[in-house]
Amino acid sequence: MDHAVAAIAGLAARYCRAIEGSGTEPQRWLAEIAELLPRLHAALWSLDARDVPRRLWGEVDLDGRFELYAHLLTLLGERDGYWLEFDRLDGEQAMTGSLADDLTDIYCELKEGLALLAAAPQWAIHGWLTGYVHHWGQHLVDAQRHLAALSAQGRLD
Repeated sequence: MDHAVAAIAGLAARYCRAIEGSGTEPQRWLAEIAELLPRLHAALWSLDARDVPRRLWGEVDLDGRFELYAHLLTLLGERDGYWLEFDRLDGEQAMTGSLADDLTDIYCELKEGLALLAAAPQWAIHGWLTGYVHHWGQHLVDAQRHLAALSAQGRLD
């Protein structure tokens, strides 16, 4: 496995462990996520993702995904919802971003690649890149923005 892939795999594993341990250390896990996301973002940007075709992982465990989302939503409480760019222009007061949703989508994509990494590293990295380019990269950017706002407000812990 080359250095860039190993770095991404290491960050993905740390992210997944932090999410999986979120209920045991509620004061620390969100700060760890806030630290990991920019590193993961930079590691993925270091790879050449031009002209990456769309791909789909195998079967999606919708029940497991929803359970994780519900768990994170409960943990985050009032820190979950956030405004997306231009949300307030139409006069609506509903927040449209969800940190729990962002973190869940990132987790599911990274976990799927980690499961595949030992058997087929080229497919794992391909899956991470295509998912990043076409889906979870936007969740990562939105989560980073919201976590930065929470940190500035002193609400990360």
